[in-house]
Amino acid sequence: MGETVRLRTGSEIPAYRTGLVAALDIGSSKVVCLIGKAEPGSLRVLGAALRESQGIRAGTITSLALAEESIRDCVAAAENLADARIQNVLISVSCGNPTSVTARASMALDGALVSDAHLRELLAEGRTKCTTEGLEIIQSAPTSYVVDEARGVRDPSGMFCQRIGVSMHAVAVKPSPLANLKLAVERCHLNVAGSLFAPFLSGLAVLSDDEKQLGSILIDMGGGVTSIAVFLEGHLVHADVVPVGGSQVTADLARMLSAPLSAAERTKVLYGAALGDLEVGADVVAVPQMGEDGEETALRVPRSMLTRIIQARLEEIFGEIQTRLRASGYDVAAGRRVVLTGGACQLAGARELCGRMLNKQVRIGRPQSFTGLPAASAGPDYASAVGLLMAGATMPPDVLNPELALSPAETGSKGWLSRLTGGLFG
Repeated sequence: MGETVRLRTGSEIPAYRTGLVAALDIGSSKVVCLIGKAEPGSLRVLGAALRESQGIRAGTITSLALAEESIRDCVAAAENLADARIQNVLISVSCGNPTSVTARASMALDGALVSDAHLRELLAEGRTKCTTEGLEIIQSAPTSYVVDEARGVRDPSGMFCQRIGVSMHAVAVKPSPLANLKLAVERCHLNVAGSLFAPFLSGLAVLSDDEKQLGSILIDMGGGVTSIAVFLEGHLVHADVVPVGGSQVTADLARMLSAPLSAAERTKVLYGAALGDLEVGADVVAVPQMGEDGEETALRVPRSMLTRIIQARLEEIFGEIQTRLRASGYDVAAGRRVVLTGGACQLAGARELCGRMLNKQVRIGRPQSFTGLPAASAGPDYASAVGLLMAGATMPPDVLNPELALSPAETGSKGWLSRLTGGLFG
């Protein structure tokens, strides 16, 4: 505990983000709280805790009281390990049917030098256009600039031009589920300093620089939802969510085998597989029955039956992902790289099944290892929590919370745009 960890991005942590950073990843199956201390160029881990989620389904609050209890218990455990008390937290969001919103803005400069004030005005206009009726923006960022006829400009600051334009990408959600999620956190006497799309955070933690630049599709397989994030040219360019996750696989097993949910989950983890050629058909598994006690009442089924149940649901998930990617146009544009993360991707054969159905190269994404965290943090189910901690240490406040606006005093000598884009992917 307390070891210094060098950030994968390699970018210097802005001075205004030094101090305690608290990340709260609220999922359908678990709540994770990480507390770290940001210092120039590094992040020191102070405490971590994991608790089972209660009152949360598909990332959406179904019981404020139960959700509050889970969050409060998790945060208290992390605070005790860190020997610190936190007031502000960053949260991950997968509720409210997240969707992509794109917009463009431009302004005439008539040969003037592009200044930070010009860029601030341009991005403010772009954010204003990133609106969709009935939805709330949780994050927004520029994806590319156009300087006169030159496209794909990363940082136009200091250039002469007649006209400058920007393409923006934002993630929007339905306001009510987001408000309920924030309310559950605030009832624990915590302030939500910012909220970010969960798969975007997983991308920060598990994707290599080349994968972000050349194009990749990150699939975050959570307990309640399976989220999609497409990265291209170093930026998040598309977001979507399939409202089916690992909990549905467990529920399928429980229904088909008349087993309690806890027994179905254990059976899935210990004996389940997503492909028939990865299990031994002769093996027989004893599955406890609902309302029955004793081993003599357990149902004995071949592992091949478990595989058929699991594979059918995963094929449905990957099939829906393929449909949505084709409809968005990023099935081809994002290349052939898929990175699976999230707890549900750890099922044996999930990687191979995904590769067959999407016709892409697939790997399992594991986050950067933090000394002092539990050994389980090296697994893909911790990706969004680790990414959230990294985001809190590296990103400017207005990226973490679109409602904030940087003042001239906060821009510093490095330049406002370099601080805005440098903390994203280095």
